[in-house]
This record gives sequence, C-alpha cells and structure tokens, in this order.
Amino acid sequence: MPLNIPFGDLKRQHDAIRAELDLAIARVLDSGWYILGPSVSAFEEEFAAFCNTRFCVGVANGTEALQLALTALGVGPGDEVITVANASVYQAITIVAVGARPVFVDVDERSHTMDPAALEAAITRRTRAIMPVHLYGRMASMDAIMAIADRHGIPVIEDCAQAHGATWRGRPAGSIGTLGCFSFYPTKNLGAIGDGGAVTTNDAALAEKLRRLRQYGWERKYYTRDAGGLNSRLDELQAAILSVKLRHLPAWNERRRAIAAMYHTLLAGAGLVLPEAPSEGEPVFHLYVIRTAERDAVQARLREEGIGTDIHYPLPTHLQPVYAPFAPPGGLPTTERLAREILSLPMFPELTDDEVRAVAMAVREVVRTKNQEPRTDTNIRSFVE
Repeated sequence: MPLNIPFGDLKRQHDAIRAELDLAIARVLDSGWYILGPSVSAFEEEFAAFCNTRFCVGVANGTEALQLALTALGVGPGDEVITVANASVYQAITIVAVGARPVFVDVDERSHTMDPAALEAAITRRTRAIMPVHLYGRMASMDAIMAIADRHGIPVIEDCAQAHGATWRGRPAGSIGTLGCFSFYPTKNLGAIGDGGAVTTNDAALAEKLRRLRQYGWERKYYTRDAGGLNSRLDELQAAILSVKLRHLPAWNERRRAIAAMYHTLLAGAGLVLPEAPSEGEPVFHLYVIRTAERDAVQARLREEGIGTDIHYPLPTHLQPVYAPFAPPGGLPTTERLAREILSLPMFPELTDDEVRAVAMAVREVVRTKNQEPRTDTNIRSFVE
C-alpha cells in the first residue's frame, strides 16, 4: 500500500496557527486599509530586525524584488549582471527585464552556489552587479564573493528567496550584500498565503528609492520621480499573515534542521551524495536535495511508493531556448551535471519523525535495487535539441 507522504503540505502549517491567522486577517478587514498601511509598515520593521538590516521594503513578489533592486542600482542596457543558471530562470528574467545581459557562471559542486573563482573570471568593465543565489537554504560563499565585489567596486544583490533565517558567519541572509531580495511565495520558509516579496538593505537612499519604485516611481501621489517603477506593493493582508508566521519561523527552521539531520543519518552509506552544512554558516534547509546518477528512475520508483519528490531545477537557465543567446561558450559543466542528478525529498516542518524514517528507508531500498540493475545515463542537453 502506498505511503502517501507529500512533498509539501501547507495545510498542516496553517491548521496549527489558524487562530492567530484568523485574528490577523480580521484586524486587516476591520481596518479598511488594504495597501501600504500599518500592517506593511509593522512587518517591514519586524523583518528588517530579523535580518539585522536597517531597512526592509515590501514588494509584490520575489521576482520583482530582484528587478527593483537592479533598477535601484541603475542597471540597464549595455550592462552585465553575473549570476548562476541552476536556480531556475528568475534571475535571468529580471536582468533581461531591465535591459541588461545575464552572465552565467558555474557553481561549486558541493554547495551548488556561485563559484567565486568563476565569478572573478567573468568580471568585465561592463559588470554592474553580482547576483549570487542562496540555494536550498544554504548561503553562497559570501566572504569570497564580497571580497571580489569590493575589490572591483561592484554591488552585490543577494537572492535570498530560499534562505529566510540562514546565516553566514553569524550574519543573516540579506544583510551582507548591498541589497537582499526575498520571496514570500507560500512554499518558502516564510511564506504568505499568496504572493509577496521584500528587499532589505542598510542603505537609506536605496531604501527610499525602492519605496518609490514599488509604486510607479512616485515621489508623491501622481508625481513620478524615477523611471522603471512598477506596481509592486506588498498588501496589508499578506503583511499581517507574514507577521504572524515570522514569530514561528525560528522554530520552523530548527525543525527543518532536525529533519535534515535525520535524513543525513538514515541515508548515510546509501550511495548517495547528501547535502553538506558549511562550517561558516547555518543553513535553513528550504529543500533537502540528494544526488544520484539514477535520479529519474529513483524518482519514478518513489512516486510508485507514494512519496512526493521534485527536481530543483531540471533544466539550467542557459540551456533553455529563450536564454540560449546568453549561454557561455563550453556551457557550465558542473551546473549541467548537477541538474542530471539532483532530487528533492519531502521537507517541511510538519513532517513527522515516522514520515522522515519512512522516506529514508524507501530511498535506501530504491537505490539499493537500482544499483543492482544496468545503469542508464540521460544527457540533459537532449531536452533542448
């Protein structure tokens, strides 16, 4: 009989805090103020404090957080922005949207985050920003990245969409670069019940410009000061919900770490590559991503067993046809190899210990069985040929 263990289950989370959510929603409905009101201001202050930054500017979603960050820095046509290709297309979307060119660099095989050596080699006189991604809840190598950025005088935009509460040498995600961009999509470690996003910074002038840009570029109502503005406002309802959830986030992140530790123990010696926790930082395990050369077959067998999985992400950005013009010569070998092998196991705070053990035992059995069968390889480039 199938196990019926989902990849994620937000209903469990919301059921546990339903009374708090109901009160927050009722307060917003009773207030009659639904856009850029007291709930947004309160959440911005709370989240800035959580991230140890001076300012937080709430916006409509994480993608527009990145786009507005680029616009605030003056990035535009003729400029280059260095980023990675293994975190789906969100970074490329925003870079192209402001008229700049995405420059993709390879990632470190162990961390799946931007390779600092590849970053430095890609810098040109046109480089106007660096956009590392804190992937799967683990922060990129910020010491090395910031040293390179400072040496060249280039601002850094941290993509923190999967790293709410992660730290690097004690510093939270979103507090190290010039700007930090967050998504509050429902499945994130801190998720709204709908869309939402934010930009954090310690720069007062950038924070004020972002507040204008999120509302058409207005300096005051109907008077536009900045080009490139959007209608990108975090609404009162989502802000109130996020304030409730922010109080629970440290405990939720701690539970994610406990689940990851269980997986790590139970899957040791199974012939898999397991995620590592860096000594320099503390990840928050937005995802628990294993690697196996038999990924597709393992995923199919786990589906048959009733275990939900996903692939984050199956096709790197530079191999997607629309972004092929930006593909680096020779490709990105590590990025492409990882994309063939990665598999995300169930990971959300409400998973029970019994469910974690059941997933781990099923994975071990599937991998053991597959290792007794002839191996087949899939060439990721075949997806676009």
